[in-house]
Amino acid sequence: MKQLVPLFSDFHVKMSSLVDYEDSESEDDSLNQRVEGATDSAQTEENQDTNIVKVIPYPGRFVSDQTVWEYHKNMAETSRSSPHPHSQPQSFTNSKRRCGGAADFRNTEISLNLPDSQREMASPQALPCMPQSLGNAANSAKRQQTVPSGVRPYIPKRKRLATSEGVELKHPAEQVLGNQARESQILSDVSARLKPYLAQTPSTAGIPRRLLMSLGGHEGPVNTVQWCPLPHVSHLLLSASIDKTFKVWDAAESGRCLRVYTCHSGAVRDACWTPCGRHFLTGSFDNTAVITDVETGQPTVKVDNEFKVMCAAVHPSNPEVFLCGGYSSAVKAWDSRSCKVVKVYKAGIQQTLDILFLRGGVTFITSSDCVSRDSADRTLITWDYETTAKVSNQIYHERYTCPSLALHPLEDSFVAQTNGNYIAVFSSQQPYRMNKRRRFEGHKVEGYAIKCGFSLDGTILASGSSTGSAHFYDYHTAHMLHTLRAHSQPCLCVSQHPILPTTVATCDWGGEIKVWH
Repeated sequence: MKQLVPLFSDFHVKMSSLVDYEDSESEDDSLNQRVEGATDSAQTEENQDTNIVKVIPYPGRFVSDQTVWEYHKNMAETSRSSPHPHSQPQSFTNSKRRCGGAADFRNTEISLNLPDSQREMASPQALPCMPQSLGNAANSAKRQQTVPSGVRPYIPKRKRLATSEGVELKHPAEQVLGNQARESQILSDVSARLKPYLAQTPSTAGIPRRLLMSLGGHEGPVNTVQWCPLPHVSHLLLSASIDKTFKVWDAAESGRCLRVYTCHSGAVRDACWTPCGRHFLTGSFDNTAVITDVETGQPTVKVDNEFKVMCAAVHPSNPEVFLCGGYSSAVKAWDSRSCKVVKVYKAGIQQTLDILFLRGGVTFITSSDCVSRDSADRTLITWDYETTAKVSNQIYHERYTCPSLALHPLEDSFVAQTNGNYIAVFSSQQPYRMNKRRRFEGHKVEGYAIKCGFSLDGTILASGSSTGSAHFYDYHTAHMLHTLRAHSQPCLCVSQHPILPTTVATCDWGGEIKVWH
């Protein structure tokens, strides 16, 4: 019978130095279990080795004096022959204490001339607290941990509780990767609610009557909401908020927030989809404009405008170019490939409220905050995109600012939301005359950045209101078709779905988003 003695030599650590885990067994009980396990193992090999067996600081493992001496000698030779200072292994006595006082054997190859029975017990793969990366990487995958009889391995309390509740515990990194894969799959799937409409000819837009779902999650006013322009993924809804985030929702079916994007350090004032439907363009009060990948959530382009960005727009014919305006007298055109300013449009104004490209992208219109006596030459300005020259500044002759603009999807006209509590209609052809006999009235603006927009067929014009209502007008007659009591706080945006004929999304100053149908 082998004689068992505790390991208290100068290069070993006392068993009492084991880490005291919460709710783990006491030190004496653990030691007793190891001694009992060792006794059983020793009895089976009574006639193989007469050396004294010592307990090393690995639970349930016993190595003879010869094993320890050979290993210490091997460590010293390896340390002296190591060519690189960072690859020298630590000595056994000065090793970093791990797993209850054990030395750190990482990046060390063990080679002992022992009998087979002792070699198996002294091998690194037989030590459960030793890193599995020890030794040859090709062979480490084939090694298997062996648990001696009579020794119960330690199970963390967190894992025990999860097992008792029937929950499979996963590593945090695995959970993150799983969530990302799930999100990427959701962003690529076609909603079941959209499938019946994809093969059909778009029908005439309708008026929503009841609430489908309410989406909460933003901690500040939501400035805009916009459906994805691609039909097969038009169940995705983009929202941008003053809380410095913008989000994507499954707003046609489940109502879940699919992803939160935190690319900005300031309020996100404007956001829109790019024509390909794979990226967002956002402008923020942190002076930056960012193009973000929908799937990965990573910024692909980030530019500094040196002013707070109030509005941003992608060129319809050249998606690599986008315009930014805000708290500046100039509008900048950026090339997303080089991240450089390619054109600058200067005007004697303080800030730009909105940018609207006309059909073809040859010209665009900017709206400013000028409300002085001579504001007629600066409220709405038409620009030539190529030459940066002003095409016309005699478009709007009333002393109201226009916080938002919208282009009709089929006809040569556009509309401007005004602080005069009405929407004005203009021709999109020179000389850009305003239709004074047709205006859309009944909602309130009162200084808020209330947005307006058309249905896909252009028959319905929708607008928010500072009263919290959503208003729907017949575009050709200017008659109000319906008033939807949507929010208790100012309704800032109404976005009509491009495929579903009676589905709209609204957002308000309190950070709430609602979907109606």
